[in-house]
Amino acid sequence: MSLKGKKKQPSSQSENNKMEKIVSLCKRRGFIFPSSEIYGGLSSSYDYGPLGVELKNNIKKEWWKEMVQQRDEIVGLDSAILMHPKIWEASGHLEGFTDPLVDCKFCKKRFRADHLLETKSIKPEFQPATSLKKDDNKCPECGGELTKVRNFNLMFKTFMGVLEDKSAQIYLRPETAQGIYVNFESIRLTTNKKIPFGIAQIGKAFRNEITPGNFIFRTREFEQMEMQYFIHPKEAAKYFEYWKKQRLEWYINLGLNRKNLKYREHQKNELAHYAKVAWDIEYNFPFDQSELEGIHNRGDFDLSRHQQYSGKDLKVLDEETKKEYLPHIIETSGGIDRSLLAFLVDAYTEIEGGRTTTTKSTKEMEVVLKLDKRLAPVKIAVLPLSKKENLEKVSQEIYTKLSQQYMCHYDSTQAIGRRYRRQDEIGTPYCVTVDFDSLEDKKVTVRDRDTMKQERIAIAEIMDYFINKLN
Repeated sequence: MSLKGKKKQPSSQSENNKMEKIVSLCKRRGFIFPSSEIYGGLSSSYDYGPLGVELKNNIKKEWWKEMVQQRDEIVGLDSAILMHPKIWEASGHLEGFTDPLVDCKFCKKRFRADHLLETKSIKPEFQPATSLKKDDNKCPECGGELTKVRNFNLMFKTFMGVLEDKSAQIYLRPETAQGIYVNFESIRLTTNKKIPFGIAQIGKAFRNEITPGNFIFRTREFEQMEMQYFIHPKEAAKYFEYWKKQRLEWYINLGLNRKNLKYREHQKNELAHYAKVAWDIEYNFPFDQSELEGIHNRGDFDLSRHQQYSGKDLKVLDEETKKEYLPHIIETSGGIDRSLLAFLVDAYTEIEGGRTTTTKSTKEMEVVLKLDKRLAPVKIAVLPLSKKENLEKVSQEIYTKLSQQYMCHYDSTQAIGRRYRRQDEIGTPYCVTVDFDSLEDKKVTVRDRDTMKQERIAIAEIMDYFINKLN
């Protein structure tokens, strides 16, 4: 099956509405809040609330398990955000990490020139200090004339120490990969790893994006999941195809619909300065078909540059030929925030008229977040049928027991049907209802989010039941 695809615009107004509904759900239920909201907010910055941080941590946990825990040849790293400024000169970021910028001369708003052309299905081919063609040289907001194209470096600058001059200038890292490259030799020697081997890292990165937007898809502060796989040059093609397939399957295994995922190969004129070959895994978001993760053949660009700028020999010995060589690198680079958004979009399900017919209130439209159980922020909700002391006591005991191993919610407010729907809306796979019969038969009712099937389970066996269901 071919997974290569082109950009796709939203097919209907309902797709745009879906994005609005997801943003609303995220704020209403405590997944994601606008940052600094009580002060009017800060553009393109978001805070992850109680449910959002659990979902985010679960994504990171599954990635780490896949990339490090279950592999002998990949190890982990947590490198510093602040690094020697020479690193960014060696990496090419000071010279080449730019986006084409244009300003409106009238309303003063800024835009990425390539994005303006792409909205018109025009392939962006221009150089800095040139102007867009007359028909394309109008501000999309007010119709004013745009300035000439100029390169805008995306790195955030700051200062280290008490002086604020050029000698004290450093940068917030725009990617986590460089921390891996500069630690390559130390990790190789301390772990005694042989080529091929990988180094994986999860961490924050910062890019002063010209046009952030689409909720958490493009922000100036974000979190990356990156793995650099060091290989012999002659095996580059083999490992590139291997990792391209592995990374696609990871998303599918965690619940993303295969139909919403496509590969897209970068053309030569759009390759990053470090890349020999690059493919994106794209997801069909409501606003556009856009990049979820990149797989790149970086060749020996990174190690050769750091070897040159640092004076440190980074070559390894080929045990067959007894000759030294610089390893080549296959990179997998995904965004946690983008992954989280894709999982939310894919899981978001509306059911007109509701799923039950027991009461009039249940005939409203219901939302079910059909997240994979491994990603669900809350695994189990404990719901006493009444606030009577004897039921609350049993319910609290069950909650305390289950919460030792799983993230649980305890909810005793409102009718049981509304509590079920609240848990469905945040993606909780199982609800445990404690009723008055529980006091006699020592059993509880377990409800499945997706099938709505209910089972009567002995309280004494409840931990084993969920170990079987969730592990």
